[in-house]
Amino acid sequence: MRLLKVATCNLNQWAMDFDCNLKNIKDSISKAKEAGAVIRLGPELEVTGYGCEDHFLELDTVNHAWECLKDILLGDWTEGILCSIGMPIIKGSERYNCQVLCMNRKILMIRPKMWLANDGNYRELRWFTAWKEKQQFEEFQLPHEISEALSQKSAPFGYGYIQFMDTAVAAEVCEELFTPMPPHAELALNGVEVFLNASGSHHQLRKLDLRLRSFIGATHYRGGVYIYSNHQGCDGGRLYYDGCACVVINGDVVAQGSQFSLKDVEVVVAQIDLDAVASFRGSVSSFQEQASGKTKVPSITAPYSLCQPFDLQICLSSPLKIQYHSPEEEIAFGPGCWLWDYLRRSGASGFLLPLSGGADSSSVAAIVGCMCQLVVREIANGDEQVKADAIRIGQYTDGQYPTDSKEFANRIFYTIYMGTENSSEATRSRAKLVANEIGSWHLDVGIDVVISALLTLFEKLTGKRPRYKVDGGSNIENLGLQNIQARIRMVLAFMLASLLPWVHNKSGFYLVLGSSNVDEGLRGYLTKYDCSSADINPIGSISKQDLRAFLRWAAVNLGYSSLADVEAAPPTAELEPIRSNYSQLDEVDMGMTYEELSVYGRLRKIFRCGPVSMFKNLCYRWGTRLTPSEVADKVKHFFKYYSINRHKMTVLTPSYHAESYSPEDNRFDLRQFLYNAGWPYQFRKIDQLVKNLNGDKVARIESDERKLAQASAVGGGMGVVAVGSGDPKAGI
Repeated sequence: MRLLKVATCNLNQWAMDFDCNLKNIKDSISKAKEAGAVIRLGPELEVTGYGCEDHFLELDTVNHAWECLKDILLGDWTEGILCSIGMPIIKGSERYNCQVLCMNRKILMIRPKMWLANDGNYRELRWFTAWKEKQQFEEFQLPHEISEALSQKSAPFGYGYIQFMDTAVAAEVCEELFTPMPPHAELALNGVEVFLNASGSHHQLRKLDLRLRSFIGATHYRGGVYIYSNHQGCDGGRLYYDGCACVVINGDVVAQGSQFSLKDVEVVVAQIDLDAVASFRGSVSSFQEQASGKTKVPSITAPYSLCQPFDLQICLSSPLKIQYHSPEEEIAFGPGCWLWDYLRRSGASGFLLPLSGGADSSSVAAIVGCMCQLVVREIANGDEQVKADAIRIGQYTDGQYPTDSKEFANRIFYTIYMGTENSSEATRSRAKLVANEIGSWHLDVGIDVVISALLTLFEKLTGKRPRYKVDGGSNIENLGLQNIQARIRMVLAFMLASLLPWVHNKSGFYLVLGSSNVDEGLRGYLTKYDCSSADINPIGSISKQDLRAFLRWAAVNLGYSSLADVEAAPPTAELEPIRSNYSQLDEVDMGMTYEELSVYGRLRKIFRCGPVSMFKNLCYRWGTRLTPSEVADKVKHFFKYYSINRHKMTVLTPSYHAESYSPEDNRFDLRQFLYNAGWPYQFRKIDQLVKNLNGDKVARIESDERKLAQASAVGGGMGVVAVGSGDPKAGI
């Protein structure tokens, strides 16, 4: 037997904070060595943090990364253990995203990334060059200070593997796994048994299964040990990296780390038998045949053994049942952990949320409540870093620290219901109940006096006073009156966020939380600079349907039972007067349902549909209940309001990324914000398609009628059934 103990990790790195990142790297290596591991894998670009973006273009960033690596190599961190460390490196005039494989205070090889992530949230080609030379290694001259300190002038640079005395190890970096022809395929044929995948993969609802299937598939047919490491946490942007470091052998997951955690360092260890890999490959005839005619991959030789012989004191890791979270749990834990990282790293003293009693703001409140529960739980489990952060943020004294989530929420979370004459008692009551269950410091204030003052000022300036539509006003007046309320709420929220700590003799400031969902952003059903404008928004890319499911789950699993009543209430902005014959409803205002919006969003972004393609797709999807003319009207209505309101995405509050059809303008959904909202060419094409479809339908009906007449004549009118109609009314 060749027994090999490996360690991989989830690290909560912070872009450009080299002290924080270096500390976490060293801590993870120490824990790996304490566990007896001889391989330690860290995440992609762990030295700098993955989300540095244009900081990667600065020479300082690369230089600091080398300084950190020198610090690691001059100590005993790599003594007796192979460490794969991610950092940017400049070779010649090109900048590469690299894994540096080190052991015994030496750099064994530098592996540049060959296929870069350059879609969705990723722009690696903006900062890095893909390595294209696959035939041989090149000698890379180490920076002068590094070579002097390490007494090593150069290191092999390129694509290949390390041949140890008892096994072969190679790196496959993040995106490379997901390419049509991944490197691990030919590396396996060259005898590589251990694959190291350093990754920077963000959370997205329902995405983890796709990732794990890729790891399992990489070794299911080829055999091998696949080790995966990832970032975990918010490293400074909209993304939450969701960890789940794992080890897979011959298609079985034998070790899996957490997907959502407040820990800065989590090390996952597995004990494996490499003879199982050799046995598996030897039993597959097609693998043997392809290996005999393989393309040779470059390699270097390392005069070290990594494995131990048969030993009954060593227990092998067994296959595990993979742990998945439900989408509702993902909504609770992902944004909750992201909020904690943002709070502890921003210098803020807490959060302030305009709480309306509706589904969106109540979801945000529940996520903050979940965050508080996670913090208290981690402190109870002995996490000293979480404890120190909680004491500082909650401003505890005399050795006190959070032991109850509601008490902690009361210290760091303010909610405010900003009612007007258009608000109902039902939403006011729901907001209060939600706040009480979570434990927030809740305020209830009427803002009619401020609205009245503004309207009086407007009337003094113009001589006119606008009226609501239900009171005889125009659409322009009606919209203007709604916007006044929404924007006053934003101004009041930010004023309270900055001054309430002072009022209560606390230091710092509060972060204002937004609560617009992805569907409202897509449709533009929000006022520019209203109370959805905030510092950060944990639900900005989560759909209304998912949020309602989350509320039902949170009512039971987080202990906030009042959320069930919130979920059951029809969505309303409550910006227009309530009358006996009229009550404002979101879906009526929008002219479309939230369910329809989710469909439009997926077709527009995920399936890359313009108006004409969307019309064709929806004719198939909705054709059994809607005519082509009705489908056309819906598509035109959506694209009209999407394009009219696209400009709002340029000022959208930075939001947690959770959904693949997010309309977020800053990083993810790169489209213009000035449109011809009439879409004349596209809508004309749709009209022509509708006309053709209607003509075809008339022709089919006439054909069916002729067939029916002929059949009646042949059958003598004796109960003959029409053929080929598809119309349920066509039978006799």
